[in-house]
Amino acid sequence: MSEITAAERPAAPDWLAMSPAELVAYREAENRFRASKAARAILGEPDPGVTIDWRTVELPGRDLPVRVYRPSEEDALPLVLHVHGGGFVGTAAQSDWVNSRLAARLPALVVSVEHRLLAPETPLANAVDDGWDVLQHMVDHAAQWGIDPARAAVFGESCGGLICALAALRARASGLALRAQVLVNPVTDMTGTMFDHASIAQHADTPTLAVPQLRLIQRFAGPPPAEPRRLSPLHADDLGGLAPALVVIPTHDPVADHGRRYAERLQASGTSARLAEYPGAPHAFLSLPSVEPQAEAACAEILDFLRASLAPQSAR
Repeated sequence: MSEITAAERPAAPDWLAMSPAELVAYREAENRFRASKAARAILGEPDPGVTIDWRTVELPGRDLPVRVYRPSEEDALPLVLHVHGGGFVGTAAQSDWVNSRLAARLPALVVSVEHRLLAPETPLANAVDDGWDVLQHMVDHAAQWGIDPARAAVFGESCGGLICALAALRARASGLALRAQVLVNPVTDMTGTMFDHASIAQHADTPTLAVPQLRLIQRFAGPPPAEPRRLSPLHADDLGGLAPALVVIPTHDPVADHGRRYAERLQASGTSARLAEYPGAPHAFLSLPSVEPQAEAACAEILDFLRASLAPQSAR
C-alpha cells in the first residue's frame, strides 16, 4: 500500500446517501491512510520485537490475505486469531500496535484476518465465514504455521467482535476447543432491535462511530437470512459451554450496550465472562493509543487475560 499523508485522508462522506461506488472509493482511500506510516501518529507504532508480514491463506473458493505477527520464539506458539473492526472499511494494518504487543509479550502468533468488507456483493455472512474459515485452517495446519492447536483464542474489535463471537459459537458446535475470546466494543445485535439499546441514543453521534455509520452497516449487511439471529450472537439460543470471554466496553460508545448485554447473557448461560468498562473512552479506542490513553490499560488487561488463558496445561 502506498504512503499518503494525513492531509490526504478522505473526508467523512454522507453515510446515508453513499452509493456503492462511493463506498468503494472511500474505503480504498481510507484504508491506504490506515496502512500508511502517517497514520501511526494516531494508531501507534508496532512493537519492534515482532516480524510483521502479509501472507495468503488458501480457502475453498478464495484466497484471503492475513497479517501475521510473529515473535522471535521458535517453539510451538499459542494462536490468537484477530479480526479488525470496521464493517465496510478497515484493514488489519490498523491494529499493528495492539497485535504486535500481544505477539511479543504473550508470546503468541497473532494472525489478523483481512476479511471481505461489506458491499452489495459481499454481505456480512461473507466476513463471518472468513473469520471462521481462517481459524479452522490455522488449527488444521498448525505445524505449517508453528502453533499449538490446543492453545487458540479469538480477539475481535467492533464488527470483528461480532465475527469472533460467532466463531466461538461455531467452535463449540464443531468441537474446536478455544481457550478464550476477547471482544472489544463488539457489535452483537444485527436484528431489528439493533438500534433499540439505550447507549445508541445516549451516544448517537461520536467522532469514532455514529448511528449513520451503523445504518450503513445494516444496509450493506445483506438480506436477512432465514433465521435473522444467525448473525447476531446476542440472540443465540444457547451461550453455554463457550470459551471464557473478556468483553471490553468503552462507555462513550453507541454499541456499549451490545457488549454489556452479551456479557450478561454469557454469564447467565454459565460461560465465564468478565466485563471490563473504560469510562469515557470512545468506540475503537484500542486502535487509537496515541490519542486515547486508556488504550494502554486495555491492552494490558487483554494481555493478562490471554496469558492466563493460553498458558500450557502444565502451568495452569
